[in-house]
Amino acid sequence: MIDISERAQQHFLRLLSQQGIEGLSIRLSVTSPGTPAANCELEFCEPNELSGNEWTVECEGFLFHIDGNSASWLDGASIDYEPNLTGGQLNISAPRIKGELPGLESGLVERVRYVLEAEVNPRVASHGGRITLLEVSADGVVLLQFGGGCHGCGMVDVTLKHGVEKTLRERVPEITEVRDVTDHQGGENPYYRKKEGQSALG
Repeated sequence: MIDISERAQQHFLRLLSQQGIEGLSIRLSVTSPGTPAANCELEFCEPNELSGNEWTVECEGFLFHIDGNSASWLDGASIDYEPNLTGGQLNISAPRIKGELPGLESGLVERVRYVLEAEVNPRVASHGGRITLLEVSADGVVLLQFGGGCHGCGMVDVTLKHGVEKTLRERVPEITEVRDVTDHQGGENPYYRKKEGQSALG
């Protein structure tokens, strides 16, 4: 069902012991399962907060509960904890929570939008950006609008060619071209600003 590494279990046990509450456990659930917006949520859980439909994993020194409605989406999931200089990073891999890429029977627009929401936007969100699908033409040309930190960003061409277009064409082979139709002159808060007015010698 779900693999919780020894390092992750030790991390959870540490957190639980710091709370000092008898019988406290950890509960994992999935919000918006089967959609591009799906996400995993971890929370502390006291015995009286359990609904009774949870799946329970007995870990070393504590109980880990999986929300019953989320269980099928977490099949094959894994949790690991990687220590680093600032403490550590908890990594949850749950490949099934967003559902499947719509099949060939779905429209081109639906498939392109799914890839944007499930794969592309989570990446550009780290730069405060967002990409919106405007149109897919009959001959497979995709028109995109870049917003947030991508609006006016000096690296937008690189992001488009080596990130967005590559991902879209791998997932949706019918795409013939991907175009950015954003007016980048008006970007209010770009992640990378283009340097203007400088000569080649600086």
